[in-house]
Amino acid sequence: MTDRMTDSRPTGSGLSVHGSTDQNQFGEGAAERLRGWDHIELWVGNARTTAQFFTSALGFRITAYAGPETGVPDQASYVLEQGSIRLVVTAGLSAASPITAHVQHHGDGVRDLAWAVDDVDGAFLSAIERGARAVCPPHERHDDGGVVRAATVATYGETVHSFVDRSRHEGVFGPGFRAEGIPGEPPGPPVGLQRIDHVVGNVELGRLDQWVQFYESVLGFAELLHYDDEQIRTEYSALMSTVVWNGESIVLPLNEPAQGRRRSQIQEYLDTYEGPGVQHLAFATDDIVSTVRALRARGVRFLDTPPTYYQDVRDRLGHLELPWEELGQLGILVDEDRDGHLLQIFTENITDRPTLFLELIQRVGSNGFGEGNFKALFEAIERQQDRRGNL
Repeated sequence: MTDRMTDSRPTGSGLSVHGSTDQNQFGEGAAERLRGWDHIELWVGNARTTAQFFTSALGFRITAYAGPETGVPDQASYVLEQGSIRLVVTAGLSAASPITAHVQHHGDGVRDLAWAVDDVDGAFLSAIERGARAVCPPHERHDDGGVVRAATVATYGETVHSFVDRSRHEGVFGPGFRAEGIPGEPPGPPVGLQRIDHVVGNVELGRLDQWVQFYESVLGFAELLHYDDEQIRTEYSALMSTVVWNGESIVLPLNEPAQGRRRSQIQEYLDTYEGPGVQHLAFATDDIVSTVRALRARGVRFLDTPPTYYQDVRDRLGHLELPWEELGQLGILVDEDRDGHLLQIFTENITDRPTLFLELIQRVGSNGFGEGNFKALFEAIERQQDRRGNL
């Protein structure tokens, strides 16, 4: 993601661009203390099965486990890693568990977008002083490997941000986690996911500006891009989106629904998840053709791309030296901005409710988000909505 820290900003047709790489645009909040992603935690109904999906289908490795066998009686958690990506999938083990209640209400989904910091107390207090709501104050957990210090604040819906300092811990992940007895890597071709590119959240109609302001004034992020409902529109529905970032590797697009002829994908999400939350996780790869080929071999299902898309995109971008036949066979989308091009593809929903999917992206200089593909993507999602009777 270091290619984001350039003086050029994507300026695709109709694109509103805000800010620059001048660090003066970033507030003196928590953002200046962030070192990058620590992990993303999902709360799910069955952590064992979800962990198996991420390993067998997506090529992650289970690197640690916490549960009754490790002295954690009320939950089961699996740590999954690939490249620099670290996920945690957690399930409650009783009806009284807040994790169980969360899953009953929302279904499986992302709970915690956790960031690495050197100063947990400073990041937490900075956020609280600027108006963040505390979920868990700074605290420490100890084991033979050392100490992990963390604190948590609330963001949209029931999603949270944790600040995590592992500098005094030499064990696996954290206290209560063990590496012994975890499954080995399942067979299958290597996938090659490298890092978290961005994480997209959905918020209610009329609340987008409020949450952008939260990230700017409370956490010290800056606005990177904005797309209005004229840019992200199909025949039936529309949405608006603003991208905020910490100036380096943490990039958070936020969406809200807009008025259209039928129910937008964002409104379907809000209705089905019963509130705001994370819509999709975008993982970067350095070779998307190999990645998608491996994922399809492992059984991952992607949104369909009509053949007409490739006729149109080759008319626009045929000057790019790309393996066009393979891209068409695999369903990979292409877009270009003034800084370069990108290739991307989106899975079908990976949860029973239509509330979480994955994006795979390869950037070749591009800093954008594939605005040239918005129409094709949203029409593909609408076809899924129509099959569910929710369009």
